[in-house]
Amino acid sequence: MVNGKNIALTGASSGIGKAIAHELAGAGANLILIGRDEERLTQVQQTLGGTHQALVADISTEDGRQSIVEACQVMESGLDILVNAAGVEGFTGFEDMSEEKITNIIHINLTSTIILTKALLPILRKNRESQIVNIGSAFAGIAFPGFTVYSASKFGLRGFTEALRRELMDSDIAVRYFAPRGTDTPFNNSDVAVLNKELKVNIDTPEQVAKEFMGFMQTNKPRYSVGRPERIFTFMNKVFPGLVDKALFKQLPVIKQCLPKK
Repeated sequence: MVNGKNIALTGASSGIGKAIAHELAGAGANLILIGRDEERLTQVQQTLGGTHQALVADISTEDGRQSIVEACQVMESGLDILVNAAGVEGFTGFEDMSEEKITNIIHINLTSTIILTKALLPILRKNRESQIVNIGSAFAGIAFPGFTVYSASKFGLRGFTEALRRELMDSDIAVRYFAPRGTDTPFNNSDVAVLNKELKVNIDTPEQVAKEFMGFMQTNKPRYSVGRPERIFTFMNKVFPGLVDKALFKQLPVIKQCLPKK
């Protein structure tokens, strides 16, 4: 499904993005690896070998997005797939969050991803059976205490994905959504690690998530969420939200105890 495809991958310098880059490269894809950390991005490129391109760019800036567009415009045989994996975490009590942090989470996780997707859409239209794949989160199905703004950004990304998929149903562009559950990456700080341990949350490695992602890419499914228990809990949140309220209320003291201190 990805062999020989040209793929632009944001958030490629670490965590889930890095692991996905390894899987895609191993499956024969040609990658533009996009990230903000030049040193780590170069290391990923060198590890992968081949002719993959490393592009240091910040999707939250106009200049960064423009450099991505320009790199994709000159790709031989065009751009086949855009994977939006860039994001920032936000485990903080809502009342303790600064306006800057709130704006940053929404801007990177949602607004910037939307704007970049729009900018690359004309390039994707030139190829048959192109794809936009947005990396979401289990917290886009279960709004979780301590992750208020992060959940909002991922709910928004899921909604954007669904709406755009339906808007482009009469085109050759598939718009898809992949939602990991808790993952052990540098993305999460020590407070999140403590929270996951206290709540006995299922935690995957980035490599496990990347393999799930590749399995998803071998199908035509429009959406996929990692983890059966998480899928069930998300379904319950849709059908019986009051039950989820009660379950999370019991966990609330532990969650608040694990929140970063002022």
